[in-house]
Amino acid sequence: MAQAQSSDPNFPETDFNLLEDSEDADNHTSSSTATRLSLQFQLDETYLGQRIDQVAATIWSDFSREKLKQWLKEGHLLVNGNSVKPKYKCEGFELLTLEVELEAQTRSLPEDIPLDIVYEDEDIIVVNKPVGMVVHPGAGNSSGTLVNALLHHYPKSAELTRAGLVHRIDKDTSGLLVVAKNLEAQFSLSKQLAKKTVYRVYDLIVYGNVIAGGTVDEPIKRHPVDRVKMAVLPGGKDAVTHYNVKERFQHFTRIQARLETGRTHQIRVHFSYIGFGLVGDPVYMPRVRVPAGATELLDETLRGFRRQALHAAELGLKHPRTGDEMLFKAPWPADLATLVDVLRTENKAY
Repeated sequence: MAQAQSSDPNFPETDFNLLEDSEDADNHTSSSTATRLSLQFQLDETYLGQRIDQVAATIWSDFSREKLKQWLKEGHLLVNGNSVKPKYKCEGFELLTLEVELEAQTRSLPEDIPLDIVYEDEDIIVVNKPVGMVVHPGAGNSSGTLVNALLHHYPKSAELTRAGLVHRIDKDTSGLLVVAKNLEAQFSLSKQLAKKTVYRVYDLIVYGNVIAGGTVDEPIKRHPVDRVKMAVLPGGKDAVTHYNVKERFQHFTRIQARLETGRTHQIRVHFSYIGFGLVGDPVYMPRVRVPAGATELLDETLRGFRRQALHAAELGLKHPRTGDEMLFKAPWPADLATLVDVLRTENKAY
């Protein structure tokens, strides 16, 4: 069973996040439920001269700019208590007030899919996602996703953008995700991600002998030819991965990685870039590399491991309501545990 710990005295001072950065602000306050939304935001001089629809889209980035413009026109979004047009230019220090009934934000349907819930209260759900589960519906994956399961488990999540999701992990990566149950929590978690105060630790197995820990600081962007892949390329988004060696085998290394940024496929791209691709990765290491002289058990285990050997093992955050520091841990899934056991017996280091 994964563990939850609050107010951990060992919680690191320097935290790392996984996601693409999002915007929020320090002076955001709200008294919302998942159905009726009541938000206030006090502007400062940094917004001087900007259009109100642009400002609102920055502050409340979980809603589209078009939706916010609609609320401006309908009088749900007020400036100093007054209705204004979307092109209104901010003068500085205005008070924005948003009062609106939320409507369904997703067309996905609820499905009775079991969830491994590590922790849940009135504000957040922490889930240990299994291998093979897609997080969000998309092309070719309209059902069977984490979102479908969340909508069944907590129907009010339909009223939140992305059903309360604030980050994702790949289909074939296992491990921890936090989901918001109301907009207050979603804003708070998004702000923590933007400020890099969410702590994420991954366990992974790579090909080759990694000598020591280090940092990979290389930009990542979409591959110019193979659009399924990401790649280290000039002009990409900043991406920083810190890592430590946890266990050495003859031809493999077990690594623990922390992410200072959260780009798509970041760990997989960075370790492939430095020459240590992940075992089982079908995109960045499409060929299984069986060491010469491998035992039958090792050969079968490597060929049978058909997903990237990557697990989101630890998640640290501040509770959006109480501010308590919380640390969650999830054990390795069975396939990863078996892989490590086989490497320990069949590929021991000299």
